[in-house]
Amino acid sequence: MKILVSNAGSTSLKFKLFDMDGEKALCDARVERVGSRDRAIFTYKNLVSGQSERREGLSVPEYTDGVRLFLEAVTSGEMGVVRDIREVEAVGFKTVIAQKFLGDHELTDEVMAALEHGVRIAPAHNIPYIETINVFRRLLPTARMVGAFETDFHRTVPFERQVYSVPYEWYEKYGVRRYGYHGASHGYVAGRVASLTEGRARRVISCHLGGSGSLCAIEDGRSVDSTCGFSLQSGLPHSNRAGDIDPYIFPFLLGEGLSAEEITRGITKNGGLLGVSGVSGDMRDLEEAVAGGNERARLAVGMYLHAIVSGVGALYAVLGGLDALVFTGGIGENSAMVRFRVCKALAHLGLCLDEAKNGPGEGERLVSKADSPAQIWVIPANEELNVARRTLAVLRK
Repeated sequence: MKILVSNAGSTSLKFKLFDMDGEKALCDARVERVGSRDRAIFTYKNLVSGQSERREGLSVPEYTDGVRLFLEAVTSGEMGVVRDIREVEAVGFKTVIAQKFLGDHELTDEVMAALEHGVRIAPAHNIPYIETINVFRRLLPTARMVGAFETDFHRTVPFERQVYSVPYEWYEKYGVRRYGYHGASHGYVAGRVASLTEGRARRVISCHLGGSGSLCAIEDGRSVDSTCGFSLQSGLPHSNRAGDIDPYIFPFLLGEGLSAEEITRGITKNGGLLGVSGVSGDMRDLEEAVAGGNERARLAVGMYLHAIVSGVGALYAVLGGLDALVFTGGIGENSAMVRFRVCKALAHLGLCLDEAKNGPGEGERLVSKADSPAQIWVIPANEELNVARRTLAVLRK
């Protein structure tokens, strides 16, 4: 059975096609700068033959155009991996939030309506997914559409860790509670750690660090707490989103003359690493800026590291100990500096980083010393495989 996984961003589309007989990835593709009429980029790689192509300066004004680019490539005689697109039996999406549907669901009209309602919680995520799902519905009418919701992995979190200290009626009437996110990444990490340690690492903290980030406490393969709450605006500082801030900042700034729109833009688009540094929301740029003596970049990095360290410490207390700390996501996998400084600050928790192993590298790797009481792993996020597996499980119900 062939399952396509599609990830939709505000200006990007990603595609990965799997043959689930053996979980073999057949091709990988990406469209960047969706919405542009002359600057879009399309990259495609046939993972069977190794052939690849990159096209720049394209017109991709709509998501439909980006999806069509992929469908043409995947069925082309030279670069394609399927003869007929009808070989694709299902499309899985890393959907974010539909309050009544926290697990994995076929995307019926009822589920789509819940996704629409969730736009007010995750506008930057739900809107692109809704548009992309509707495109695939039109272009692949015979394929089944499945949403693998990011909230699914956190359904095992005890209820007292989900509720906020607000009027309980807000939960009953509006669903205001901590949902947790990045479930595809944390769930994949849980499975890989169990396999890599042969089940010996029972208490795990997963650090998904990228443009968006969160920490997750995992006990015996199940999420028992995380740093993300009601929305993806919460928890750690993100690339350009503020993360956790005092909620009374909002009414205070209203009283100072800022509009609700200005405040919302500040905490959702101009906050986080970008907002504090004034340089960039990209950790690579910030590391360069720090090396060049930029004090605000140094401040932003320090703020970010403190949030990770204090978050890991809190989750350590919840777990009652730690067997493995895992770094994943773009920053977690690629920033040796972040791993070094986090582990140095947390050495008292039994984390002994091997600096030689912590250098540049690829793939899954153990970067702790042999005598470290708790292991330290780098595990590249494979969210697409996680979504493909969950999509297959829905089809088999």
